[in-house]
Amino acid sequence: MGRLDGKRALISGTGGGIGRAAALACAREGAHVVGCDLNPETSAETVELARAEGGRMDAIAPVDLATEEGAGRWVQEAVTLTGGIDVLVNNASAIRFGPIDALSFADWSFTIRHELDIVFLVTRAAWPHLVAGGGGSIVNVASITASRGAFFMPQNAHGAAKGGVLALTYQLVVEGGPHGIRVNTISPGPVATDLWLGEAGVAATVSRATGARPQDVQSQAAHQMVTGRFSRPDEVADLVLILASDRTANVTGADITIDGGLIPTW
Repeated sequence: MGRLDGKRALISGTGGGIGRAAALACAREGAHVVGCDLNPETSAETVELARAEGGRMDAIAPVDLATEEGAGRWVQEAVTLTGGIDVLVNNASAIRFGPIDALSFADWSFTIRHELDIVFLVTRAAWPHLVAGGGGSIVNVASITASRGAFFMPQNAHGAAKGGVLALTYQLVVEGGPHGIRVNTISPGPVATDLWLGEAGVAATVSRATGARPQDVQSQAAHQMVTGRFSRPDEVADLVLILASDRTANVTGADITIDGGLIPTW
C-alpha cells in the first residue's frame, strides 16, 4: 500500500527539479499524478520515468499557468483525466534577478506574475474541485527568501513574491478549513537544481556579474549551511509527499523550512 493510493495529485512544473522529484515520489506512492510544464520535452521525460517505475502519470505541456486560460485549462484537463483533485502542489515558478536600483519594473512584474499570480490562478481554478471532493491537501513551494534576505543574489522580487505565497497560504488555511482543505508551504534554501546550477542559474548569473567562478559561488552559499551542502530535489519531494498524505491530516498552516541549517545572518 502506497501512502497516496487512490489520490489524484496535480503537480506543476514537473519538467525537472523539485517538480519532477515530487511527481515521481507521489506516483511511486500510488497517486495518479497530472503534471505540467512549459517544456514539452522535459515534461514527457518525467512521465516516461514515472511510468517506467510502474506509476501512473499524465502531463500537459506546454501550458502557461501564469495566465487564467492556462491555469484553467490545466486544471480542467487534469480533472477530466482523473475525476477530481485530492492534492495540489504549486511548484512552478520563474524568476528574474536584480538589485533594487537596477531591476526593471518589467522584470519585477514578470517575477510576481510567475511566482505569486501563478499560485493564485491555479488554486482558484482547483478550489471548486477540492471543495466538491470533500477537501484535500495544497502544498505551496515558497522559499526562505520570503523571510530573510539573500547575500549571494539580489532577490527582492523573488522574496516579495514568495512572501506573498506565505501570506496567501495563511488566508487559504482559514478559507479552506470548513471544506476540509489543508494548506501548507515548504520553504527551501538553495537546492541542487537548474535554478542554481544551470547555465542561466544563480551561480552562473553571479559569476557573470562578479567574475567569480560558478563553483566558488556555490561553495560560498553551501558554506553558510550547517550541513555544508545544498538540499537535493528528492529531499524536498519527501516533504511534499508527507504533507500530501493523510498522515498529516491535522497539519495546516505550517511552513516547513529545508535549508541545511542556513545561518540566520546570511
